[in-house]
Amino acid sequence: MKRIFSYFIQGVLLVAPVVIIVYILYSLFITIDGWLVTKIENLIGFSVPGAGIVFLFISLALLGYIGQTTLVQPIKNVAGKLIQKIPLLNLLFTSLNDLFSAFVGKDRKFNIPVKVLFNKENNLWKLGFVTKETLDELNLPEIAAVYFPHSYNFSGELYLVPKERIEKIELTPADAMKFIVSGGVTRFEQIEK
Repeated sequence: MKRIFSYFIQGVLLVAPVVIIVYILYSLFITIDGWLVTKIENLIGFSVPGAGIVFLFISLALLGYIGQTTLVQPIKNVAGKLIQKIPLLNLLFTSLNDLFSAFVGKDRKFNIPVKVLFNKENNLWKLGFVTKETLDELNLPEIAAVYFPHSYNFSGELYLVPKERIEKIELTPADAMKFIVSGGVTRFEQIEK
């Protein structure tokens, strides 16, 4: 009986991540498609399943393209100055903007995976990402900012670490993030030199 229960648990562990991801994507699709499909149906007169997602994708891509043009730059500058004058909105906007650009923007920050020596006596290391190689603006030229994501969680901690304790590792940023977030149980391929 214990063996059957063990097989059951292994099956759940095998299927659960896939089912959760499929469920989240399906729920997101149904929600967005439900919001937009009725508006599109009223506009064109008939129902097109999935039209809401296509419309949303095209709209965001078009908005992104327009946002890159020189015509929109003055509007972005005025809006930026206005947001800077509202303290709470400024904090929220800049934090979210920095977070999104760190993951998907032109200035991605999580692209230098490193290991940091935390306990020299016991030779304990922690994996993270260098987000700022020098902290000259804080008058700490020998210190780097290293972000350590938590395992099985989408949060982490930022440490200011002496540079001599940091070593770059030969992993892609995606593999390093998967390894850390999975608690060290994921498999990864080392980069060929």
